[in-house]
Amino acid sequence: MYQDTFEEDDLVAEVELVAQARYSQQSDVEDNFDEDSTQQQPSAVQIPDGVRNFIMHFYRNVLDSNVYELHNIYDSSFNKLTDKYYTKQAWPEAEVIAPLVNDDQVFLTLYRELYYRHIYARLTPTLEHRVHSYENYCDLFNYILNSEGPVNLELPNQWLWDIIDEFIYQFQSFSNYRDRLKNKTEQEITLLRTSPQIWSCYSVLNVLYSFIQKSRINEQLLVSKNGGDMMEAAGEYGSRPLYKMLGYFSIVGLLRVHCLLGDYMLALKMMDNIVLNKKAMFARVTACHVTTYYYVGFAYMMMRRYADAIKAFSTVLAFIQRTKQYHARSYQFDQIAKKGDQMYALLAICIALCPTRLDENIHSQLREKYGEQLFKMQKGEESLPIYEDLWQYACPKFIAATGVNLTKTENDQLNDPHANQLKIFMSDIRNQIMLPTLRSFMKLYTTMGIDKLAKFLEVDAEELKVHLLILKQKSRQFKSVTGNLLEGEYMPTSDLDFCLKQDVVHIAESKVGRRYADWFLRNINRFEDIVAALEQKA
Repeated sequence: MYQDTFEEDDLVAEVELVAQARYSQQSDVEDNFDEDSTQQQPSAVQIPDGVRNFIMHFYRNVLDSNVYELHNIYDSSFNKLTDKYYTKQAWPEAEVIAPLVNDDQVFLTLYRELYYRHIYARLTPTLEHRVHSYENYCDLFNYILNSEGPVNLELPNQWLWDIIDEFIYQFQSFSNYRDRLKNKTEQEITLLRTSPQIWSCYSVLNVLYSFIQKSRINEQLLVSKNGGDMMEAAGEYGSRPLYKMLGYFSIVGLLRVHCLLGDYMLALKMMDNIVLNKKAMFARVTACHVTTYYYVGFAYMMMRRYADAIKAFSTVLAFIQRTKQYHARSYQFDQIAKKGDQMYALLAICIALCPTRLDENIHSQLREKYGEQLFKMQKGEESLPIYEDLWQYACPKFIAATGVNLTKTENDQLNDPHANQLKIFMSDIRNQIMLPTLRSFMKLYTTMGIDKLAKFLEVDAEELKVHLLILKQKSRQFKSVTGNLLEGEYMPTSDLDFCLKQDVVHIAESKVGRRYADWFLRNINRFEDIVAALEQKA
């Protein structure tokens, strides 16, 4: 496991390496960076009074560790001021506001985190922004992890989650940016080549595992899972909300990172000590709640455990429907809504491959959004483009652990992680593309000759036998029955069971549906008895 190899000392070395190398390779491109930032950055005299007062109020509450007020500042005030003043330009740089906050480096580091996140969300980040943002995260994490004893800093859970989430997003964004060599200048390629530690996969994993180890969050969750008090295993750092929540959110972050790297088993392994229910700590932050279920469901789907994927997607989609009136006012509403649409697309794929009865509300929403695609996915070979389009829309943006070889020329073939994952997924879809059609014919009969069924499907008898074997194999899936996401047992997931004897397929329903005629007759008899009893009393 990675936990054995990532230590806090490694992070210190990583941060020191960045500090020593900071802009030592950039002298020839520094002028361009300064010019770009000058164009986007307002001067000190242009800071509106409302923004000036907000920053000083923000600073006082960070000093006082007023988590309740910080939540309002972070969740509401900052975004309102952004919409009013900074929709098309960056917030003032940290050096500009430094006199307002007594040059407090901790606050300025936190401010820069918001500053660069706003650039990523509203503007187009340059290479300078990407490098500076990485260095700022190194400064922030170095302060939290490597100070002498726990730091005196308290932040709302929403911000702590967003720090981890944005850290991973910017890593993902930089990886995709780095791997696109087209349209890059020689100066940019030189900087990327000479600074391999910037946004490296190792440094990102190092930070996340360091938070988990420092907070002893896995030990705390294990004690809680066994019915004990988490504080028994918390230790000096884990007893502080800052470290505890950063460690917990880092587990969800590792679930995401390993999915982006294509290691779905390790992704689910990270969740060993987290029980997926309403009482879980991730439920305290809606965006974390949605992200957790999205990546758990996606990992299950790519592992061909469609029944578990359907359960994960259905659970969080029902949650989004129940609570949409509350998070509609959140600055993350659009992001949550988009993630919900993506999960409906993945749910449509899973339902086409593993038909299952859904909650009525989820089913109606699914048919409203992807009813046409669901119908087309029953069409055999014709449905392959539908599967591909839905998957491409709903999948995460995969990254390569090592990145592109920057010494290659444009004519060299690049290892595209997205194309590799798509190839794996479509290969499995092609193997079972005939199963929905085959299943629909078999539902009409109890016995059927192999030649007759082959004629319906327009294939020969030998090819049909292959499809029958695939259907038999896909009718049983490894399904989770305990709290551990990787553990489970093989269980039937289809409502059909069949066997092949002497070229005759014998079919039986393994899940007998409700007999509506019997239900009506039984209740008619009950009502007649009630009416008769009432007449006797009258």
